Amino acid sequence: MRDKVLLFINGEAPQNFPNPDYYDLIACTDGAFHYLKRIGFPLDKLDFISGDFDSHSGSDENIYQEKFIHTPDQNHTDFYKALDIIIEKGGKNVDVWGGSGGEQDHFLGNLTVAYAFKDRLKMKFYDEFSEYFFIPKKMIVKGIKDKMISLYPFPAAENITTKGLNWPLNNGNLSITSRIGTRNFAVEDEVSITYEKGDLLIFIGKNYL
Repeated sequence: MRDKVLLFINGEAPQNFPNPDYYDLIACTDGAFHYLKRIGFPLDKLDFISGDFDSHSGSDENIYQEKFIHTPDQNHTDFYKALDIIIEKGGKNVDVWGGSGGEQDHFLGNLTVAYAFKDRLKMKFYDEFSEYFFIPKKMIVKGIKDKMISLYPFPAAENITTKGLNWPLNNGNLSITSRIGTRNFAVEDEVSITYEKGDLLIFIGKNYL
């Protein structure tokens, strides 16, 4: 079982990256491989590199050929295919870096992929501004006082109740076509969120105040 997984995908390269020793499995898509090399990530820590390799070039990558997993299926993105491999290898909790930045259609596509896997993997995205993930129907987040909190319906969520936010919801509804819950902030160290129907993303930003 390789429970804790670190995955880099081909968005904006992180300015800093987490300690690889914390993870049981480390992987990247072929596009992300190039920025990992550029920013000095220890490439020997990678367990696999997956993709259609349309971004692959350069003879210096040849020493990592044994870690390449070719996934040429054009019906799915490299991110989707990497998650399939992670499930096959027994991964459960996935931290994703490089999911945002760059072309915005990629970012939206990455959220759609995360939605497709939300019942099979516990997944969190990280970038230079926030961490974000799909939340269950009941959740408590701790240690976030003064941090920016955004609740984003995907595409709608009903009967939402929050405690610990500056602008609370009491059985409220959110929808991308009418009302979204962005740019709130935590006034307590512990924030609770419950909702009854739909799906909801939470973005936990840097300190708001």
